Amino acid sequence: MTHSLRKTLGPMLMGSCLALGLGAAAPAGAQELRIGFVAPLTGIFAQVGKDMQDGFQLYLDQNGGKLGGMTVKFIVEDEQGKPDTAVTKAKKLVLQDKVHMFIGGLLASSGYALAPVSTAEKTVYISSVAAADDLTQRDLGKYPLFLRTSWTSSQPHHPLGQWACDQGYKKVISIAADYAFGYEVAGGFQKAFEDCGGQVVQKIWPPLGTKDFGPYIPSMKADADAIFTVMVGPMALQFPKQLRGAGNKKPILGGGTSYDEFALPFMGDEVIGDVSALHYSAAIDTPKNAAFVKAYRTKYNKVPSYYSENNYTTAQWIDEAIKQAGGKWPGPEEFVKIMQGLKIDSVRGQISMDDMRNPVQTIFIKKVEKKKMFGYEKDELWNTVIKTYPNVSQFWTYGKEKFLAQPVYNRDFPPCKFC
Repeated sequence: MTHSLRKTLGPMLMGSCLALGLGAAAPAGAQELRIGFVAPLTGIFAQVGKDMQDGFQLYLDQNGGKLGGMTVKFIVEDEQGKPDTAVTKAKKLVLQDKVHMFIGGLLASSGYALAPVSTAEKTVYISSVAAADDLTQRDLGKYPLFLRTSWTSSQPHHPLGQWACDQGYKKVISIAADYAFGYEVAGGFQKAFEDCGGQVVQKIWPPLGTKDFGPYIPSMKADADAIFTVMVGPMALQFPKQLRGAGNKKPILGGGTSYDEFALPFMGDEVIGDVSALHYSAAIDTPKNAAFVKAYRTKYNKVPSYYSENNYTTAQWIDEAIKQAGGKWPGPEEFVKIMQGLKIDSVRGQISMDDMRNPVQTIFIKKVEKKKMFGYEKDELWNTVIKTYPNVSQFWTYGKEKFLAQPVYNRDFPPCKFC
C-alpha cells in the first residue's frame, strides 16, 4: 500500500523538518546495534504499521534480541503515514539516538522523503516496504546509503502480464487507483501484456479512496476477456464485491495489494478464483514459510501479510550481513556493500540484490482459494501459488539499459493505443 507524491517532495520536506541539533555518526566496531524503525502506528495506516513492526520484532525475538551476534536496541517511531513526520522522526533517530541505520516508511512518498535524510546524515536507510520504482532506478545515484529489501511497484506485474498472455487473454480492461503506485503497477502489467501480443482496451482511474464503483462498472467494455485491478486499502474490499454484485463475471487479475493477506481475511467468497501477483504469499508451501506462518499466527493471532514478511526478511538480511562483518558494525559504506553481495534463503525463497540495490527474487502468481492449510482446522481464503517466476529483477526481461531509457510508468505511459 504505497502512496506517491512528486519526487521533489523529499528535499522540500527536508528543509521544513525539526532542527534537532548535531549528532556524531554511530562508530564502526560498536557492540550494540542501534536500529531505528519508522512506521505508522497511529492514523489510518496503523494496522499496516503494526504488521511491519511485528514482522521485524518476531525475527528479533526468535534470535534472542541479537542480529549477527550484536545486541539490538530497536527504537520504533510513529510516522503516522505522513512524509514530513517520517523525516522528523528519522532525524531524531539519527541525531539523538545515534542509530546505525533506520528502516521503514510505508508510503512511496515517505520513501522519497527519507532517502535524502540518509544521504545528508550519512546513515544507512533500508526501505522494507515503500515500492516506488525510481528509488532503485533513475534516482539511486543520489542515495549511496539506500537499499531496498522489498520490491518495486512494477516488479511482480511484468510476470503477471506475461502470465495473462499465456492464458490466452487477448483484451483486458485496466482499473487502477489514480496515483503513482497505481500507475506503476498497471504500467508494468500493460507493458508486458502488450509486448506478448495482448491489448489493454480501456484504462479507468478511480480516485484513491473510492468507495462507490457504481459510476465506473457500467462503463466497462463488454468485449474484454478479463479485468486487471490495482486497489489499496478499503478499495480492495469494495471493488470485487461491487463488480460481482453488478453481475460482471469476467476473470479478475489483481495487483499485489488487491489481495494481500492484510486484506484477504476481510473478503468474502466473491474473490474465490481471483488471481494476483506478488513476491510473497502466506500460502507458499515450504517448510520455512509454514514455520513462519505458524510462529507469526501464534504470537499475533493473524496470518502474516507481505508487510510482515518483508520486515522479518529485512531483519534476517541484516543478521547475515553483521555475521559476515565479524559480529561488529563495519561502518555504513561497508555495510551497504556486504548487504548488496548477500544471497538470502528467506521465507519467500532465494533473494539476491541487483547492482541498483533492489531484490532479485521469485514472483508468485496466486489464486484465491478457500481451503485448509498448515494444519489449521477451518476453511479460510488463501493465496494459493499457481505459478512461480524465479529470479525476477526490477527490469524484467528488458535489461537495465533498455528499461531505464523509457519513462517511469505514469498515467499516460504506456499509452492506451488500443482504447
